[in-house]
Amino acid sequence: MKTISCMNIDSETLYSFGAEDKNYKTGDTIYREGDNALYYYQIVTGKVKQNNYNEEGKEFIHNILGEKQSFGEPMIFLEKFYVMNAVCLSPVEIIRLPKNNFIELLEKNPKLSMELNACLSQRLYFKAIMLQSMSSQNPILRLKGLLDYLKSYHDGDCEHCFHIAFTRQQLANLIGLRVETVIRTLKKMEKQGNLKIDNRKILY
Repeated sequence: MKTISCMNIDSETLYSFGAEDKNYKTGDTIYREGDNALYYYQIVTGKVKQNNYNEEGKEFIHNILGEKQSFGEPMIFLEKFYVMNAVCLSPVEIIRLPKNNFIELLEKNPKLSMELNACLSQRLYFKAIMLQSMSSQNPILRLKGLLDYLKSYHDGDCEHCFHIAFTRQQLANLIGLRVETVIRTLKKMEKQGNLKIDNRKILY
């Protein structure tokens, strides 16, 4: 299954350019909003969320990343600080490559550079989908926009077979709704036949 963040470089290639393994515990912060962008990160196992908080302390989740997904690279090229946090949702094993080594890797591997361009384009597409759906006041349209996007990168076209591996709170934080609203909206969508809820699992 393809997902929001798609870059996945062969581990031996990363190690050959000076990458190292890093292990984190659940709740650990890999980097914070405002930190310098120093590394390319690639997840071996575990899940990481990218988030920040508004002035009232409400969390907004930008992304949830899993095995074989990468993060941190856009800020490398912009030479800017991180605009969000990266927090471990589970024990996480990561391969990280220093910024200068990562740039050297891309210069010596044009094919990987093209793959990165495709990955970054996919992320821009995701942001455009989210901005369009979040402009609606209708919670069903907001939630459907997110679920349609997630399923569009799932192999196969079967009905109600794609497991949305997000909690209700994570869905709420991704689209800027209250968790109570998401719960009610999911139930309404189930009644309309748009999805199934089986033992609390959302099947879309």
